[in-house]
Amino acid sequence: MEAESLKAFAAVAAIALGTIAPAFGIAMIASKGLEAMGRNPEAADKIQPSLILTCAFVEAIAVYALVIALIIKFV
Repeated sequence: MEAESLKAFAAVAAIALGTIAPAFGIAMIASKGLEAMGRNPEAADKIQPSLILTCAFVEAIAVYALVIALIIKFV
């Protein structure tokens, strides 16, 4: 294989694996957060901000994977 095709394959693999894991992470965080709010509605004001912040941190992993894929592709 040529170097360009290997770079393209590595970039695709990086972005694919880097977006699947955060998707599952956000789904698990959201399901547990909503479950906790359903069990204790009075605590929803304390749960929701940490839920949103944690989802933002997990989503940052996908952004890192995109940056790595772009570095692989263009460098």
